[in-house]
Amino acid sequence: MNKKKIINDPVYGFISIRNELIYDIIQHPYFQRLRHIKQLGLSNLVYPGAQHTRFHHALGAMHLMGRAMGTLRAKGIEVSEQELEAAQIAILLHDIGHGPLSHTLEQTLLEGVPHESLSYLFMKSLNQQFNGQLELALQFFRNSYPRKFFHQLISGQLDIDRLDYLKRDSFFTGVMEGTIGIDRIIELLNVHNGMLVVEEKGIFSIESFLHARRLMYWQVYLHKTSVSAERMLVNLIRRAQYLSYAEDSLTASEPLKLFLRQNYTLAEFSTQPDLLETFGQLDDSDIWGAIKLWRDHPDEILSGLCNRLLIRELFQISLRVDPIKKTEIESVRQAVHQSFGILRKDANYLFSYGTVSNEAYITGGQPINILTKSGQVVDIVEASDLPTIRAMSKIVEKNYICWPKNIYL
Repeated sequence: MNKKKIINDPVYGFISIRNELIYDIIQHPYFQRLRHIKQLGLSNLVYPGAQHTRFHHALGAMHLMGRAMGTLRAKGIEVSEQELEAAQIAILLHDIGHGPLSHTLEQTLLEGVPHESLSYLFMKSLNQQFNGQLELALQFFRNSYPRKFFHQLISGQLDIDRLDYLKRDSFFTGVMEGTIGIDRIIELLNVHNGMLVVEEKGIFSIESFLHARRLMYWQVYLHKTSVSAERMLVNLIRRAQYLSYAEDSLTASEPLKLFLRQNYTLAEFSTQPDLLETFGQLDDSDIWGAIKLWRDHPDEILSGLCNRLLIRELFQISLRVDPIKKTEIESVRQAVHQSFGILRKDANYLFSYGTVSNEAYITGGQPINILTKSGQVVDIVEASDLPTIRAMSKIVEKNYICWPKNIYL
């Protein structure tokens, strides 16, 4: 059969699948699972159009990687067919380790196991299944290949991942402040001394990219309503885990039951192939299916959280720069305890507090380098004449506390 297909993408138009190996990877159940994992978790409760998935994002990133390779080739950078294929495969699979609802439950269902590590394990598994054809992609992914610009395009502060998700998330949420000039950025990419750079003409585009990233964090990724909904879901899953540990018979899919009953380490995932296979069956539908079943559970904390999420009766939230005082936390805890008639220790499930942070650009990390006309390589912070770019290199933190709306403090 003809495996060189085209896919109509709402953001870029037609995306080409360039060869049979990439087609077969896309058809694999591990990758098809990404169709059922929303890119932005619960952000659709704020932006109804945010229904796009990790599947969309991965295909878009693969497309942009192909365009970036074409730009570099046009500038005389030698990129072999094997390197082109491996780069597209590596970016195609960079998010394959995400669990249900993307980042929302990353530290709840699998505490201490980052999705990047699971992506690598899935890639290793696929490499075995495809008789070693993903070996070069694995080298790119783990940064063990001598030509470092390939890894920079997969994982860096100006990588293909960020270019696609900013463009795509802006498109589907309708938040136009996140719009970035992808075409110009890609056309001005280059390689200097083996490292990825942006030609000097692209400074303004990079400044715009960093501004868009900062705005998208506060307006979409860390929108206070999204934070509230995510904390409710985290508390809901933690309550389900507590009940599972207590041998309560919670109705759920078998893969979800497994990860509710026990927290697994990365070492266990590395040494137990069946565990990775089971995780590869988990997606958003496991969570929402369970929530619909648990809405009638006799445990009032669990059922209450399920019903609130299903009808979008979210916690009210205070998101601010000032720290949350201990007296405020105790006041909320006491109010929840009295209002719901539950134990003080169980009140933790019905409110939440913590910190969120926005890291638009991290100095001291892998920099975004500008290649000047004189041949010098300069960090974007030094190359830009905008003071806001330097300011964006500082981590901005905000504190939040959220609690049920029927409680008045």
